[in-house]
Amino acid sequence: MPRVYLSLGSNIEREQHISRALDALNNEFSPLSVSQAYDCEPVGFAGNNFLNLVVGFDCDCSIAEIATILRKIEDDNGRVRTGPKFSSRTLDIDILTFGKVVGTVDSVTLPRGEITENAFVLLPLSNVAPDELHPQLNKSYQQLWLHYDKQHQKLSAIEFNWQPKK
Repeated sequence: MPRVYLSLGSNIEREQHISRALDALNNEFSPLSVSQAYDCEPVGFAGNNFLNLVVGFDCDCSIAEIATILRKIEDDNGRVRTGPKFSSRTLDIDILTFGKVVGTVDSVTLPRGEITENAFVLLPLSNVAPDELHPQLNKSYQQLWLHYDKQHQKLSAIEFNWQPKK
């Protein structure tokens, strides 16, 4: 079963939407590995700060099946898909990796380029999977974070307590 990593972000009622997303993901893919949460300035537009984190899980679903589930979770949380690409959103969930898959499968490009481009993806990924190797770069996420230009994007760890519902 491949290990899957997802990036979650919200800057509209962010704690509420991230908690709901984690509940839904836990119902589908339990158990989840959940990173530290981070407060991040928006990239590409002016707006409220985002709450970002990364989750990992083992899954025997296809990439298309996971993408469909993620889209439904986003829609259930009021995700608006019209308007500018870079804008405020209730919830954004992206597949970062699916095992060691490289390339475009079911319209999803893996590994996601944002892993090495955005601190709000790489730092939480390095928290939850420090020793796992990037499928193309053959470097651990911890190594990639150590060499990341930390002046590029500002983010700070925040207290965010989500517990799976029993």
